[in-house]
Amino acid sequence: MFKFYTNQESFKEDGTALFCDYPHLGEDAYVGQIIDVDSGLFQIEVLEIKDDFLSVQAQNDAIIGSRRHVNLPGIRLKMPGITDKDRADVKFAVEESMDFIAMSFVRSRENVQELREYLKELGGEHIKIISKIENQEGIDNLTEIIAASDGIMVARGDLGIEVPIEKLPSYQSNMVKETLAAGKFTIIATHLLESMIDNPFPTRAEVSDVYNSVMQHTDCVMLSGETAAGKYPIKSVKVMTATIHEAEKNLILENRDFSNEGLTARDIEKKALIKSAISAGEELKVDALFIFTKSGKLARLASSFRPNLPIYAFTMHLQSVAYMNVLFGVQPYLLENWDEQFVENIGTAITICKENGSLKVGDKIMLVNDIQKGETEIPVVELMEIL
Repeated sequence: MFKFYTNQESFKEDGTALFCDYPHLGEDAYVGQIIDVDSGLFQIEVLEIKDDFLSVQAQNDAIIGSRRHVNLPGIRLKMPGITDKDRADVKFAVEESMDFIAMSFVRSRENVQELREYLKELGGEHIKIISKIENQEGIDNLTEIIAASDGIMVARGDLGIEVPIEKLPSYQSNMVKETLAAGKFTIIATHLLESMIDNPFPTRAEVSDVYNSVMQHTDCVMLSGETAAGKYPIKSVKVMTATIHEAEKNLILENRDFSNEGLTARDIEKKALIKSAISAGEELKVDALFIFTKSGKLARLASSFRPNLPIYAFTMHLQSVAYMNVLFGVQPYLLENWDEQFVENIGTAITICKENGSLKVGDKIMLVNDIQKGETEIPVVELMEIL
């Protein structure tokens, strides 16, 4: 038995104890609870709760480093949506012109709204918010969280500790389906190639995990420890890339619809425009869909249909290129010499795709554009042949 302190001063006087910087640990925990440390590597049972420490009993042997995660499965913690440290990190992200912020342990719509309002205060409203679903409360409130977010991360590390492990595969599948149905993007993360932190080759199960994640229609799969602290970061990326490409060969794509919930009236019009362009393009067997967009939203709508067409998206904003890079099936390009009258943009886009081998003379493209001209937004859907 040993002590698990919540008061740092008391902890400093006891060299045989552990310390957690969550001040409400004693209020949230209960006698008999199992607390997981470092993603479950070390488990402790709560025997007694005092003002500034918990008396706990180790359930297994483990070597624990500093700054490890502590999980209280099934407990609704009293943590704020955004801590003071979070605010400092967000401020840094805005100052450094980051493209995305992944928000940990999102539990409700209000958490996302609070972050979005703070970003707006700092002038960082362009930054996309990815909500990490990491506990049961996030699962329970998934629909409202999706509506408030730009994308969803299936953060399997902490989620696999916070919920019964056997439920994790079904939760992952449902999160991808529901997020796709809402027209948003998903990222599947954690333990995809975990063994490659120390080994040059993945396990067969890990390769199957990456493959099946693609087959579930996720937009992205993400490495973390494999590239951040592993011995084989480049090889990990190569293995994942090869597995993704193999999965994509067997992926059945079909033009599917998705919900209008959370879309503005203008977005619904854009969605209808994209839907008709994709349907016509597939019927006419065009070789690609060309999208011209400022914000990347038109490309997101096209991606959410999961068309059986490559999507080439062109924009004048580098931030939009970064956003579109995470979207399923979208290859974004930056047009640095953007023609506001739009005439030159089509020729420039075709030249780019001819030069990189994506398209050739005689190929047909379906062009979609809703770029505003003056005070008027003129949607265009046009069939073209490359000359």
